[in-house]
Amino acid sequence: MNCIVILCDTLRRDHCGPYHHGLPLSQVTGPEQAEWTVPTPNMDRLAARGVVFDHAWCGSTPCMPARRDIYTGRYEFLERGWGPLEDEDLDLPRQVSGPPNQSLAKVQAEGFSISYLVTDHFHLWEQGSGNYHMGYSGFEFIRGHEADAWKTNPVTFPNPDPPFHKTERHFRNVHLTHHDEKDTFSAQVFTKAADWLEHNHTYEGFYLHVDCFDPHEPWDAPEKLVKRFDPRGYNIPHWRSMAPYDHWRNHMSFDELRHYQARYAAHVMLVDKWLGKLLDKMDELNLWRNTMVIFTSDHGTYNGDHGRLGKLQTHEHDAVGHIPFIVAHPDAKAGTRRSQLVQLVDIYPTVLSALNKPCPPGRHGIDLHPVLLDPNTSIRSYAIAGQFGKSVTLTDGRWILHQSPCQDNQPLYWYGHHMARFLPYELGPYESEPSDESLTVHSYRPGRRQVHHCVSWETETWLSDKENDPNELINLSRSHPDKVAELQLRLKNTLKELGAPEEQLLRLGLR
Repeated sequence: MNCIVILCDTLRRDHCGPYHHGLPLSQVTGPEQAEWTVPTPNMDRLAARGVVFDHAWCGSTPCMPARRDIYTGRYEFLERGWGPLEDEDLDLPRQVSGPPNQSLAKVQAEGFSISYLVTDHFHLWEQGSGNYHMGYSGFEFIRGHEADAWKTNPVTFPNPDPPFHKTERHFRNVHLTHHDEKDTFSAQVFTKAADWLEHNHTYEGFYLHVDCFDPHEPWDAPEKLVKRFDPRGYNIPHWRSMAPYDHWRNHMSFDELRHYQARYAAHVMLVDKWLGKLLDKMDELNLWRNTMVIFTSDHGTYNGDHGRLGKLQTHEHDAVGHIPFIVAHPDAKAGTRRSQLVQLVDIYPTVLSALNKPCPPGRHGIDLHPVLLDPNTSIRSYAIAGQFGKSVTLTDGRWILHQSPCQDNQPLYWYGHHMARFLPYELGPYESEPSDESLTVHSYRPGRRQVHHCVSWETETWLSDKENDPNELINLSRSHPDKVAELQLRLKNTLKELGAPEEQLLRLGLR
């Protein structure tokens, strides 16, 4: 069996055809969304070949924490925030391909498989993460997205953002290297992935990981796609490429909000269009007969929901935490759906199982092969998600609890050898032993430092009934105290089952 994982950054579930079923967004999610439909024929095409999971939840957020969930099969947000892979992580590419920097002949002779990464996700190389590519047999990095430090030519170029914003890098790079749609980042990523398949599909049991930064900001899709949703295109008085991670009314008019939403929808269409390039190559090479394809996202984004734009800010509500997840498998019945709860940590054991590789112990993920082959298979009862040091989300698919920390948000410890560089936290010195004897350190964790200051969102614990409130606009925590208590107990037990640091229970008020 071969494996292909396709990860599209910041892809909202309600913008994907297999989930909106051709309905206007306002009817799928709620009145905060526009009354247009986002066509995604290639996502529909993949769903027709595969299994669509209706209850997939991210896990750790935002971008790199979600990737560490995928690469390690463990939830990162319970132990630390944004960071690189560490020696103890047993990352997925090395489980597939063995130690790095070996000859490909040796990789195969020792029973490992060829793996490859195609990406334009510059965070993989950025300070504060920077080493996620090292375990692959090979990789292709498409340069220039968002704040990628690439081109420095002293040229004049159009830039919709403030002059000192980090996306100045993006628009300089685009000005110097992009000439038409085939040069856009989505086009390059999926074209390079298709090219790799063309030249490498004869390997038995290969692993291809496609990490596409779109539809993450900057939202600057080709104007013809923007006009699909806003006839003005870019002919408006003012626009910026990045969403302000805040209440949108603090920054723009309702008309400007709709333009932001139009540009996001255009980016989703761009991703879908060039996804077709990879699916065409699979058709041409007849790879569906022996290849499993997983298509998903790291998280969604607020796009008017809860009066907000962008990620972070508040709880992992449905718009952020509930993600698309589609698996095409040669032995699974095509065009079917599953209601079981799945998460990004499940990719790790599922890929290893498909490649007939052993899965190391201590993983939080679950091999999805049984549920792919039998829709009646039970897996987990609850999914869990969150950002390090913030609230923690628990859901059974219908009821959703977002448990806020206590007022002082303590005690909180960061586990790992690496400093908090991308999303900074105020870390103390390493502690060789817990300062409180009632707290224990799991043997997997390499060491800990106290987080002296971590501001939690000024948001109370939230309870939602997704069946009657799909976008979680109504907080039922005060009217349903028994349900809150029930889910708090479930969250406490889930954290214990996962081997989460004991202090997480104290921080969240669950002791």
